[in-house]
Amino acid sequence: MTSLNAELRAFHEARGQEIPAEIRQIMQRAGRELADSGQAERALAAGDSAPRFRLPSATGRTVALDDLLHDGPVVLTFYRGAWCPYCNLALHALQQHHAAVTARGARLVAVSPQVPDESLTLTEKHGLAFDVLSDVGSDTARQYGLAFDLPDDLAAVYDTLGFELQRVNGGHPRTLPLPATYVLDGAGTVRWAFVDADYTARAEPADILDALDALG
Repeated sequence: MTSLNAELRAFHEARGQEIPAEIRQIMQRAGRELADSGQAERALAAGDSAPRFRLPSATGRTVALDDLLHDGPVVLTFYRGAWCPYCNLALHALQQHHAAVTARGARLVAVSPQVPDESLTLTEKHGLAFDVLSDVGSDTARQYGLAFDLPDDLAAVYDTLGFELQRVNGGHPRTLPLPATYVLDGAGTVRWAFVDADYTARAEPADILDALDALG
């Protein structure tokens, strides 16, 4: 089976040929600056205690991390939004491994800065069986050290591409999370973490399952 990141790399290479050179340069420069900022290295990491949250789900329920942890380990993943094709590929891969996650007694939950209606559309489109939560304003992502603001020129590019972040992010068009996935034990301690400033890279589902197996 092709790994998720191999699939993401192939998509990125194909997509790169379709994007005008001047837009590619803006994206690449913004990516280098974010990587050089060291934010990914400062984000929540293995051994840390996960900040608690209560967030609305795509279906209107309020989901609390403490309630999820009451049932056992939690796989918590942060993504940018339904407008991001890399996020869609990653969420699809997680859905394919959802049964394996639940078989290990864990709950899978995804968080983005999108409003609930956008999350519901995403959930229905991809047939997601796990909770998709709305962190409008990115307060939860900020507590995890993941929230960052797009530079002006990249924000303008995203507007040009029709991503409509002002609307889908509930009036917070500039703030996004770094892609991140955490495996939390029942006490809420981070036992495994994947954080990357590169939005084209994501946690491999196989590595997530290995981390769950290591919980014992």
